Amino acid sequence: MYKRLPFSQYFIDASKDYKNTGKTRFNIKYNHVSFEYKLFNLFPIKCSAEWEVHYEPDRNVIQINFEQTNGKADWMINFLYKEKMYDKFIWNHNDKEVSIQLKASKGWSRMYKAMKHDVKEAVKKLLDEYPNAYIEIAAWSLGSGQAQFACQDIYYHFGKQPYLYTYGSVKPWRGGKIIKEYLSTTYKEAYNFKHRSDIVGYMPPLIGFFSIKPIKLGKFNFFHLFNPHKWHTLYGEESLYEGV
Repeated sequence: MYKRLPFSQYFIDASKDYKNTGKTRFNIKYNHVSFEYKLFNLFPIKCSAEWEVHYEPDRNVIQINFEQTNGKADWMINFLYKEKMYDKFIWNHNDKEVSIQLKASKGWSRMYKAMKHDVKEAVKKLLDEYPNAYIEIAAWSLGSGQAQFACQDIYYHFGKQPYLYTYGSVKPWRGGKIIKEYLSTTYKEAYNFKHRSDIVGYMPPLIGFFSIKPIKLGKFNFFHLFNPHKWHTLYGEESLYEGV
């Protein structure tokens, strides 16, 4: 039987205990994948993508983590909002073949594609050893976009629906009803948390972008949007999730 941790714990672990609560279960050591992005197709900028995969025997869980924004190059990636064609394939839905063309935010999808092979190889090795293991994906901020891409990617390649937990969640996908319907089949449970006063949860601020099953927390205050240091970092507070 699957044993879920407290919602706050996934944030504390994935963020490497950003708020110094002392409650982290272990110290995540992220793997780094370097890639180059050409700004305006002219200026090469060195970037990196960060991921981590491990197995937890006490819960029979393969957990995947992605790092938050860390450095100037990551901030550039955050603001590359332009829609980018992602993957195209046929989805067998209700005994019908449906053509799916996924679209995603350009910067975040470029970052995930740089590391997705390594992530899948690590997951495959653990699945070969623990074929009945559950899969969890956890991330915060920029990493929340990577986590949502990974959720779809893991399901597509391994046929296993992950449990998805993200915090300060961005909106990496773009599309209409059929795309949202397809993505709703890719997870076992999804909790993409975003506080109503956390400005990051509204990114990109463009029509058509969305996150997988967003869950809004707290109360909205316009002026709080300009204090992300507080409202984007409070997801380790267990009281936030009462009633979820």
